[in-house]
Amino acid sequence: MKTILAALLALALQISPSVVWKAVVNHSEGDRYQLEITGEIAKDYYIHPMEDKAVGVSLEVNTTDRVFLAGQPTEEYTPSDYKGVKVATGKYVLRQDLQINGSEKLTVEGTVGWSACKGDFCGMPEDYEFSVEIAGGSGNDVGVGNAGGVMTGNDRSSLWSLILEAILWGFAMLLTPCVFPMVPMTVSFFVKQEKGGRFKALMYGIFIVLLYTVPISVIIGLTWMLGGETVTADIFNWLSTHWLPNIIFFVIFMVFAASFFGAFEITLPSKWTTKTDSNSGKGGLLGVFFLALTLVLVSFSCTGPIVGTVLIKSTQGEFWTPMVTMLAFSIAFALPFALLAFFPSVLKKLPKSGGWLNSVKVVLGFIEVALGLKFLSVADQTYHWHLLDREVYLAIWIVCFTLLGLYLMGKIRFKHDSPLEYIGVGRLVLIIIDFAFVVYMLPGMWGAPLKALSGYLPPLETQDFVLGAKMPGQAGHDGTYVIAGSNGIVGPNGVIAGADRQSFTDSQVSLPHGLIGYSDLEDGIAAAKAYGKKVFVDITGHGCVNCREMESRVWSDPKVLDLLANDFVIVSLYVDDKTKLPEDKWVTTDSGKVLKDVGRVNSNMVLKRFGVNSQPNYFILDSEGEILRGPRGYNLDIEEFVNFLTL
Repeated sequence: MKTILAALLALALQISPSVVWKAVVNHSEGDRYQLEITGEIAKDYYIHPMEDKAVGVSLEVNTTDRVFLAGQPTEEYTPSDYKGVKVATGKYVLRQDLQINGSEKLTVEGTVGWSACKGDFCGMPEDYEFSVEIAGGSGNDVGVGNAGGVMTGNDRSSLWSLILEAILWGFAMLLTPCVFPMVPMTVSFFVKQEKGGRFKALMYGIFIVLLYTVPISVIIGLTWMLGGETVTADIFNWLSTHWLPNIIFFVIFMVFAASFFGAFEITLPSKWTTKTDSNSGKGGLLGVFFLALTLVLVSFSCTGPIVGTVLIKSTQGEFWTPMVTMLAFSIAFALPFALLAFFPSVLKKLPKSGGWLNSVKVVLGFIEVALGLKFLSVADQTYHWHLLDREVYLAIWIVCFTLLGLYLMGKIRFKHDSPLEYIGVGRLVLIIIDFAFVVYMLPGMWGAPLKALSGYLPPLETQDFVLGAKMPGQAGHDGTYVIAGSNGIVGPNGVIAGADRQSFTDSQVSLPHGLIGYSDLEDGIAAAKAYGKKVFVDITGHGCVNCREMESRVWSDPKVLDLLANDFVIVSLYVDDKTKLPEDKWVTTDSGKVLKDVGRVNSNMVLKRFGVNSQPNYFILDSEGEILRGPRGYNLDIEEFVNFLTL
C-alpha cells in the first residue's frame, strides 16, 4: 500500500503547474513601493484577467498600520481570444502601489486568486499566498517573495495540504451521524468471528479503501474522457438524497436494532456458513466485503460533500490529485473501523459472565434506532413529506434515550439479559450521562436551538411551536427588522415604499432564526437591486449535516445575524430538493438531459455559475449578480465568517 501511495504521489507531483507565480516589491521613491507579481501561465492553459469580475484574477494585500494601498491594482498581459472571450496566456503581471511607513523590516503578505482553464475545462479557484520581506520607509531594498502555482513554490505543498486535510476529514467522519451507526454493526459482526478474525479485520479495512478509491478512480477516468461535468454530481446527489437509498438505509438500521434487542439473529445463509467453516477465506471474506460495502454506501450522506469536492476537481482539469486525496481520505476513514474489527477478535477471549456482552448489544440497539432516523429525515426533508419534523424527531430521541436509561438501571430487561443485581460505577456514569442528555434535549421541544445536535436534527423552521418566536415583520434581535412576507423589507418606520416587489416575492422562503430569503437566484438579485443590498448565496441541502451546523452555530451569532438580516438579500439554493417544477422552468443541459426538479436545476446551475457541487458553500454577489467573494465552505469560525460578510 505504501508503494502504491508513493507512486501516485510521484505522478501527482509531476503534473505541470497551470501558473507559477513570483512576487517582488520594488522601491519607487520615499515611502512608496510597488508590489509586482508575475505569473508564468503553462502551455495550453489560460486565465481570465482581473477585468473579468466574475472569474478573473483577484489580488488581496493584507494592509496593516504600516502597509497601505496606494490606488488600484493594474494588470499587464498579452490578450488572447478563446471562443470570443478575452483571456490571458503566457506571461501575466499584477502591480499594486503601496505606501510603507517606518524604517524597520516588515513583511508584505497577500493572496492572488485565479482559476486556470485548459480548453473547455476550468479548475476550481486557486490561491497563491505570497510573503515578501522588505525594509520600509525610504530604504532601497528589494523584497523577493515566494513562487507558486498549482504544484510549485508555496503551492507545491498544496497536494500535501490536501492529503493532510483528507486524513483529518477521514478521522472526523467517524463521529458523523451517517457513519457512527456503523460502529455497532462492525462490533456486532466481528464479535462473532471465530476463525481468521485478525485477517478479516485487515481485509475489512482494505475493502473500505478499495471501495472508495477504485470506483471513484473509474468515475474520474470516465468523466475526464467524456467531459460530463454533471454525471458525477447526479450520481452522488441521487445516492445521498433520493428517498429510495435513504429508506433502504433506514430499514437496514432498524433491522439491525431489532436484532440487537434479541428479536432474531442475523446470520449468513446456511450454504455460506458451510463454506465459511470449510474455507474461512472465501465465505468469510464475502461477508466482510458486504459489510464494507454497506459502510461505504451508508456513510455517503456525510462523506458525499467531501468526495464531491474531490471529484469536481477531476471534471475541471485535474486528474491524479483527486485520486491521491481520496486514497488518503479512505485510509484514514478505514483505519478506525479496521481497529474496531480487530478488537472483537481479542474481545472474544474475555469472560462472558453476567451477560455483559448482550447489554452492550442492547445499548447499541438503542443508538441504532436514534441515529438511523437521520436517513428517514433526509428523505422527509428533500421530498417535503413532513412526517419527521423537528419536534417529532426530538420526541422519538427523548423516549429512546429515556428507555435506554431505564434499561441501564435494570428497570427494563430483554430476552437474553441476565438479572441486574447491582449497579456498578461504570454503569452509573452511563446512566448519569444518558439522563443528562435527555434533560438537555427537553427544551428543544419548545424551540431551544440545541446547537450540539444541530447536525443531527431537522432544521428549526420545521418545528410547529417555538417559544418566543418572532413573526415576520417583528423586531429582530437588536431592534432591526428583516424581510417580511410579500411586502418586502420593513423597518422601524414601516414598509419601505417604492417599486412593485410582488414580481420577485413568489420565491420567498423561511430560513433559520426568523430570516426570510429567496429560493430563486434571479428573484434574489432583483430584490437586492431594488433595495440596494448585496446578495448572500447559500448553497445548501435538506440532507446536509454541515449546513445545519453552520446555521445553528454560526448564523445564530448576533454579529452574523445582524449582517445577514440588514446588509444582504439571502438566496438559499437547495441542491437536493425533489419538488417538481412546472414545465416552463425545466432546464435542458448541454448533453440534452432535461432537469425537472428544483434540486437538479439548482445543482446544475451552481456547478456552472459557481463551480461547486458540495454543500455548504457561500458566495457574496453585488446587485448585478457579479461574484464579490466566495466560495466559503464549512467553517465554524465565527470571526472569519464575519470578515467574509464584511466588504
